[in-house]
Amino acid sequence: MKARMSYAGLRSLPQVLAFTSNGYSEHKGLQKICLHSQRKHKKSYFLAYSGNTCVHRTAPPGSILPWRFFSCKQEGTELPSKMKQKTSIMTSELLYKDLLKSEQKNWNNISARYKPMTKRIKEKLEELQKKYTFSLGSPRIRFGENVYFEENGCVFLSKADDVDEGNADILFSTEDLGFSDAFIQRIRISPDQRYMAVSLKSQNSEEATCVIVKLGRFPAVEKVIPSVFSFEWATNDVLYYTSQKNLKCQNVFMTTFTNQKHTKLIYTEQDARFFVDIYCTKDRRFLTINSNNKTTSEVWLVDCRDPFKLPALVQARTKGVLYHIEHRNDELYILTTYGEPAQYKLMKAPVSSSGVENWHLVYALEEKSKLVDLEMFSDHCVMFLKNAGHLYLKVISFVSHSVQSIKLPTWACEFELESHLECTTSTCYFQLTSPVHPPKRFAYSFKENNLIEQAVQEVPITTNCHTTRLLAKSKDETLVPITVFHNTNSKELHRKPLLVHVYGAYGIDLKMSFKEEKLMLIEEGWILAYCHVRGGGELGLTWHKDGCQYNKLKGLHDLKACITLLHKLGFSQPKYTALSAASAGGVLAGALCNSDPKLIRAMILQAPFVDVLSTMMQPHLPLTIEEQEEWGNPLADEKCMKYIKSYCPYQNIKPQCYPSVFITAYKNDQRVPLTGVLRYVQKLRRATLDYASSTTEKGNWIPNIILDVQANGSHCDSSWEDSLNEFEMHDLYYQRMLLQVDLNILHFVQIAKQLAFLNKELEEACHLQHPMESCKYTL
Repeated sequence: MKARMSYAGLRSLPQVLAFTSNGYSEHKGLQKICLHSQRKHKKSYFLAYSGNTCVHRTAPPGSILPWRFFSCKQEGTELPSKMKQKTSIMTSELLYKDLLKSEQKNWNNISARYKPMTKRIKEKLEELQKKYTFSLGSPRIRFGENVYFEENGCVFLSKADDVDEGNADILFSTEDLGFSDAFIQRIRISPDQRYMAVSLKSQNSEEATCVIVKLGRFPAVEKVIPSVFSFEWATNDVLYYTSQKNLKCQNVFMTTFTNQKHTKLIYTEQDARFFVDIYCTKDRRFLTINSNNKTTSEVWLVDCRDPFKLPALVQARTKGVLYHIEHRNDELYILTTYGEPAQYKLMKAPVSSSGVENWHLVYALEEKSKLVDLEMFSDHCVMFLKNAGHLYLKVISFVSHSVQSIKLPTWACEFELESHLECTTSTCYFQLTSPVHPPKRFAYSFKENNLIEQAVQEVPITTNCHTTRLLAKSKDETLVPITVFHNTNSKELHRKPLLVHVYGAYGIDLKMSFKEEKLMLIEEGWILAYCHVRGGGELGLTWHKDGCQYNKLKGLHDLKACITLLHKLGFSQPKYTALSAASAGGVLAGALCNSDPKLIRAMILQAPFVDVLSTMMQPHLPLTIEEQEEWGNPLADEKCMKYIKSYCPYQNIKPQCYPSVFITAYKNDQRVPLTGVLRYVQKLRRATLDYASSTTEKGNWIPNIILDVQANGSHCDSSWEDSLNEFEMHDLYYQRMLLQVDLNILHFVQIAKQLAFLNKELEEACHLQHPMESCKYTL
């Protein structure tokens, strides 16, 4: 890559960022203007601004203190004096620190046995990364003859004709800013290409910093905004953005870069259950201010032709109705759950009369279909869909009023969507992938009405991997999809190691995009199984509804049925089976270990949510109120409390023979505080030791319970649980591409540790394949 250095004013930015990143700016002189809403108990406000002074807000009451989870105070007891409270907090803090030191010491002692194997696995993963990464390329943003793209923490500008020649100007560099440990999360170019907004995020935080660069011959930093989640350009010099604090986004600001620069607070959300983000319609006619929770939406329109005008309400929020907005030819296209059945439908309404009484149906999704994304073009709309793991497209023509169904290759499990900035294009580009298939680029031509696989640099693709799709019958007779991958050359599959994956929460699908470690496992003879249990979103909205709140146990029953069927069909057996889960997937994985520990031999968990009851009983935590729609409210409902207690992993630990467990946790995790994981590990160890000391069962063994606490990294690095709007997946594609190289270094180290652990635990299965070797990963 030949790069021409041509930027200025960047080297002083680290001092600016260091000063601003710890504070939250609040504008003085705000005049509230209450807008009418059909909801009486809550109000949303737009605010007019006067004055340019910013002050720092102190931390609100109830800020997280990690040792709070160790409080022994029971409800109804007398409040202690200030001195006693202070003593209690100090004792809890010391207990937390002692436990953390103990776990770190334990990991240091035990990790030595895994180091040689970890090193070999890491080296092989890095080889695979080099082999496949170049086929992905960098996502590109094209504006006329200019192309913007990111590589290795730098943003480049090139002419379209020169981009493949390697001639480009550097517009932005994280390293030159002094942020070599930060990665670029999002890029937005102003319509006239005079400004570029870039968000930077470190691996230790979920909050990003937005840097606005004035482009030109000598690009220079114009403004730095801390704690930003989403942002979009309304015009050439007007930027809208949302601020993030304690995992919540509830304020929308507008900042201008005209001669009279100023910032206004435009919107604030009063309901703590709702999360606010900003989206720009494909034709750049409107910005949408989206206020969503898990089941309900409200959208306000910002007219990009007049961005200083107050936003207009599309439709007041109605409980249970989700909706998202696109625009075409002075009509709003509304993706919504309004009406029966409770599946997504595409509807439309005039911009001037956008209320629900004027919504008219364009297309309704088929039953049990999952809408992954929707892309608007001038004369077409493309829906990216899933059904029981199978991917397909629906192409709606606004000219002929026809709907085409496009089948996709059977091996495909995940879309990697590309951003199409120009809605007038005649081709829709996207990539298809699976855990063991690197992304392949496809193009659908509206003119030719056909699907074309794009020619890319030749990459050797695994051809000896077989994909099998199964249906397991759950306890209530519901059929649960399973996707299985295994080497076609493998014989005696019942003696092969099996890695089962599960999530089952928030209506989110299991992540099934390409991972080097999954391909490596297939090459080494492993079987991979993905259980699409209820609570996830693989079969649409009802699939999620059937697995949340009072239906959580259905997800557990589904998981048990899936593993039982796999063993029955000859895919491995319990002593060679391991279970993998991350974040909220830890609920079902931990619950299975309590209810049916003999189904698996080992389990690996990343940032697991294992203490549901304790967390949901603490409303001061950032996400507790918002999460009530997923888990229920045990504080207000005793029945709910008893139900959560019936499956909560921490609450149901008992003396029995557990599988071995390897947990990766993050010291800076805001979503799943480390304290809950520490308590879980301590209790699980006590239970295994109690069982071992009280039983004389032949062949009894004591499982390894290992906790690896990472000082760096955060929750989203481990699980990709995002608070992004479900239908902003084009942004997720871009972020994944930008994050891949930066995170893989740390990612490979963690994955190598986990696989080394599994290899040791499933040693007998490994020996069956390599009798003369102690490790099947010997390179």
